Amino acid sequence: MKKGPAKKERLLKELPFNEVEYCVFDFETTGTSARIEKVIEIGMAKIKRGKIVDTFQSYINPGRFVPYNITLITGITNEDVKDAPYFDEVINDIKEFIGNSVLVAHNLQFDYSFLRNECESAKIELPDNEAICTLKLAKRLYPHFPSRSLGNLSKTLKIRHRNVHSGLGDATATAKVFLKMFKTLKEDHNIDTLSDLISFQNFPSGTPFKMVKKKLADDYSSVPDDPGIYFFRDSKGETIYIGKAKSLKQRVSNYFLSRTPKKTRKIVQRAQRLEYLATNTELTALLAEAELIKTTDPKYNTLLKRYSNNYFIMVTNNKIFPSVERATSFNFDGNDYYGPYPNRDMTITIKEIIDKTFGIRECSDKEIAKGKKCYLADIERCFAPCIDKTIKEYYEEELAKVKEFLSGHNQSAVDRLLKKMKDLSDRKKYEEAAQTRDIVNSILKQLNKASILSEPINKANVLIEIAGVKDNDYLMLLEGKMFIRNYLNSNSNDFEEALTNYFEGTIQLFKGLSEKDLERLKIALSWLVKNKGGIKIHYLKNYNSIEDLSKDFLFLTKAKRNYLEME
Repeated sequence: MKKGPAKKERLLKELPFNEVEYCVFDFETTGTSARIEKVIEIGMAKIKRGKIVDTFQSYINPGRFVPYNITLITGITNEDVKDAPYFDEVINDIKEFIGNSVLVAHNLQFDYSFLRNECESAKIELPDNEAICTLKLAKRLYPHFPSRSLGNLSKTLKIRHRNVHSGLGDATATAKVFLKMFKTLKEDHNIDTLSDLISFQNFPSGTPFKMVKKKLADDYSSVPDDPGIYFFRDSKGETIYIGKAKSLKQRVSNYFLSRTPKKTRKIVQRAQRLEYLATNTELTALLAEAELIKTTDPKYNTLLKRYSNNYFIMVTNNKIFPSVERATSFNFDGNDYYGPYPNRDMTITIKEIIDKTFGIRECSDKEIAKGKKCYLADIERCFAPCIDKTIKEYYEEELAKVKEFLSGHNQSAVDRLLKKMKDLSDRKKYEEAAQTRDIVNSILKQLNKASILSEPINKANVLIEIAGVKDNDYLMLLEGKMFIRNYLNSNSNDFEEALTNYFEGTIQLFKGLSEKDLERLKIALSWLVKNKGGIKIHYLKNYNSIEDLSKDFLFLTKAKRNYLEME
């Protein structure tokens, strides 16, 4: 049985908004009045599951001259549109690209008015898709911005806006602005479904919600403008919702607007008290939120948190002839995981550099087991362990150089490539020499230093200093185990004890790693990758003792005293 249009629409509206398919569109026109002016270009960008996956662009013949002032703004000339299709000739392509997507535009009223009038002129049925206006959303989300124009939003949100005032350029920039809004909509405004999003954009911004419950109002008035966790509790004192915030005051204020999403209204209606715990940084708030939700299971924390993928380069130590592979997760399985890196493309580039610089095998375990040489051995790109098992010592030396490179020491790789480039040039293989030169340039751009750590995650012994609002946070990684100074979900002396044991050589960590440890590390790495500018890494191998370390960190006096007492 087929679902009717109304049922399909209801089902669409109940989908998570960040999983809905969107079509962002932008028109360039001969003027500002849709009633008398015409479209001269359309640009569209398709969004699926939070990513731009496709684009469409076409000039459109308006059947009249393009005004000179419009050409000055858009760069579109009469020559550009002379042989372009008329609107009624391209509308089927437009509708096919749109499909069942939710339409999105910046200042939707303007673009939609042109779409409606052009369809009416061509006697074509207007698409009745749901629609979102990023200008309306921006007014709600960024009331403190001096302007919510597309240009200003792109600049403030640090989005590259290519081809300004072109259909596809503006549509793509709008799509990127829209995607930037996703995190704020979900985390700061509790927007879950498309229905929530549509309602949210239509609410008047800045309207305060009249709180009937005096205790709740009093609780709210004391909330500080610090990072932290907040708790809504019901009349029995049970926690019904836990959230985290970079700014508690700003985040919690969103619950008390006159119109909020359905879920938010339910929380406020059920809540009798509001409590909070301030933290030094957003990261410790994020970690505490995730752990407290698991232990208390509040009624309205129904959606599981999703954290961004981490990207690693993995060296497979547990094989006779180890390989170097890309990975999106890590484990304590005996392999070395370098990273995390900020994105997938970075790991692809680094893997390509390793493949073209070092003689490590690139084949699968299945292929090497066949014992047959491949073309990579013929072009001297691989040591060919598949046919020569006696090279294990040389292979291990080469692997050590790879690890050195992944640890941020790239001079030997550069020297090797420069020698190779000169050799290719001498043999008049200029194209290959140029490719080698490009690899050198990539290395010199310090791609490998995009990683947070210069030691594998599973072997890293580091102190990470995170800039906080009032005080800094300190995380310590000891071979994968994370310790957090003054963390609310751990014993107060765990950090100092672990540091003391590390310098004493008595710490044993590998067997003690739990699912909780892995989850905590996963969350922290995702956050650290996105906030590299606010952290400092201190490698413990550079210090001989806690006494030595405490010269740089005064807060370690307790750990220093414990260490000296043990001596």
